Amino acid sequence: MAVIESAKITSHWLEVLRIKQAFRAIQRVYYPLLAVVSVPVNLMTIGILSRGRCGLSTCVTRYLVAMAAADLLIVILDLILRHIPILYWKDFLYVESIPICNIHAVLLFAATDCSVWFTVTFTFDRFVAICCQKLKGNYCTEKTAAIVLGAVTLLSCVKNIFWYFMLTGRYLLMTHPWFCAIEPKVYSSEVWAAIEFIHYIFTPVVPFAIILLLNCLTVRHIVAASRARRRLRGQNNVDCGQCPRDPEMESRRKSIILLLVISGNFIALWSLYVVYALCNRVVFLGYQSADVNIFVEQIGFMLQLLSCCTNTGVYAVTQSKFRDEMRNAVARPFSVLARCVK
Repeated sequence: MAVIESAKITSHWLEVLRIKQAFRAIQRVYYPLLAVVSVPVNLMTIGILSRGRCGLSTCVTRYLVAMAAADLLIVILDLILRHIPILYWKDFLYVESIPICNIHAVLLFAATDCSVWFTVTFTFDRFVAICCQKLKGNYCTEKTAAIVLGAVTLLSCVKNIFWYFMLTGRYLLMTHPWFCAIEPKVYSSEVWAAIEFIHYIFTPVVPFAIILLLNCLTVRHIVAASRARRRLRGQNNVDCGQCPRDPEMESRRKSIILLLVISGNFIALWSLYVVYALCNRVVFLGYQSADVNIFVEQIGFMLQLLSCCTNTGVYAVTQSKFRDEMRNAVARPFSVLARCVK
């Protein structure tokens, strides 16, 4: 019986090893390609939105530029400076002698918090603009957006200082929520575990709940307002194809599509990573039953990093003026080159 059990365990670990190797092979192509795409895409998004020609209000533009900047920081700090060196660890062994991993962790998690909470502040801004007309004039302004974004950035930096003391300065070059070496006492410390759980609850469990709540309230308000507006316009019994265009409802429709797609994209791509991070910490406290499949771990990392470059696609799909500006930005270098050749 002991021999059979030993054979089963060996077979299980060989299967896990094969899965890891398969994921590594995929990630060796996926991560560098994602980095090559994400950096110019986010830079282009920042440039296009900053010009203010996309038909968006100045406060919305502020939020979207901030979100793109935070995503760009995550691409640099997480994808390029963390995951790619882990994949090609033989070429990056020298980083283990650079004692700045805990500083890297503080910057990375602060940028991650900014990206997540910028999405929340954008969602709240759209909620106020659509559902709270009395507050809209005072809140939905460029100045308020700048203050909110500045406060979120400051709080994110302060909140994540604890990583500097929890982690050491030595890099591990391992695929793990902690990519730095940790003191043995931290692994089993209930105090540190509680701090880390609070960290994951605030980013992004609480944002998930806030975004879902605000989106539900916003959609309910728009549906009710649309019905009331149709009644006032006497269009109850008119076929939709014959309805005259309503600029106000068109504007609301575009706003809610942009809001829902950005929010849904964020929640969908972050969910697996959150499940893995929480379960992983529970396992280190000794609760092996919380261990998750390796698929959840690897796919969670891949989807979470993918979320850093998908907003540009969202803008391109939902905003016609952004599409035009993006098309012009892509075509401009070729037109300049063509003129030079002539």
